[in-house]
Amino acid sequence: MPGTIIVGLDGSLESLAAADWAAREAALRGLAVKLVHVWQPVPARMAQAPLLGAETHQHWTERIPRETAEGLRLRHPDVEVSIEQLTGSRIDALVEAAGDAELLVLGSRALSGLGGFLVGSIGQSVVARTGTAVVLVRAGERAVDEHVRDSAGLPSAATAFRPVVLGLDADSPDETVLDFAFEEAGCRQAPLTVVHGWDLSPYAVYTMGAGFETHEEFARAEATVLTEALRPWRRKYPDVEVTEVSRPGSASNLLVDASHDASLVVVGRRRRRNPLGLHIGSVAHAVMHHAAAPVAVVAHD
Repeated sequence: MPGTIIVGLDGSLESLAAADWAAREAALRGLAVKLVHVWQPVPARMAQAPLLGAETHQHWTERIPRETAEGLRLRHPDVEVSIEQLTGSRIDALVEAAGDAELLVLGSRALSGLGGFLVGSIGQSVVARTGTAVVLVRAGERAVDEHVRDSAGLPSAATAFRPVVLGLDADSPDETVLDFAFEEAGCRQAPLTVVHGWDLSPYAVYTMGAGFETHEEFARAEATVLTEALRPWRRKYPDVEVTEVSRPGSASNLLVDASHDASLVVVGRRRRRNPLGLHIGSVAHAVMHHAAAPVAVVAHD
């Protein structure tokens, strides 16, 4: 039995884009796709209305995953596609469904005029609670968006993949996040761009003003930290071409900029057992809402 990619499906444009992305990913990785639709029964008062009754509501909720699955099977005949209908809390159902999966894929909606994407409260809660890697796909995402343009400058899904971009804390690199990013680049035969953002220390800023070359020395030191962090993974994945980007500035801003030329952006999310609630992390949160490419959030300890 192949591993499974779970898709949270509700019939919205963003969830349909997520289903298509999941099928393409499944074809690359030899996995199956399961469309999970969480059905919430209508309240008793609404069930009495002839146009909004329980039978009508159930008909439409069953039709959404059935027609989506049929479309995926036509477009991706080599991918096994199944359906699971669940009831209850969407958050609880998706977290439980993702428990044994290779990947969970959810949709995100574009924010008109704001240059970002909206990951709703359900999506954020699922990302914060599950230990499974979650990929967020924007509405309208197409296969051609993840590939370089052809020789005539036209969009094409037959060309090479754009790079996979990884945001890495080089001071404490996590092997789960690194393995995920290298595997994604490898299955796409795409280069991997590793982005490390750093801030100058107050001392460095002070001595720069005095004419010392502390900035250059600090930059070289940070670049060396990144190179050393990646050395074991370069040996483990010799076929993956790696570009190291170590620059001053906000890691989230650097990743959002890099996302415009990426097929996938990968960020880590530390599991936090905080009694005050679940947290995603500032970098992952910013990238989830503003990246121009699909975003994979990988949980780690």
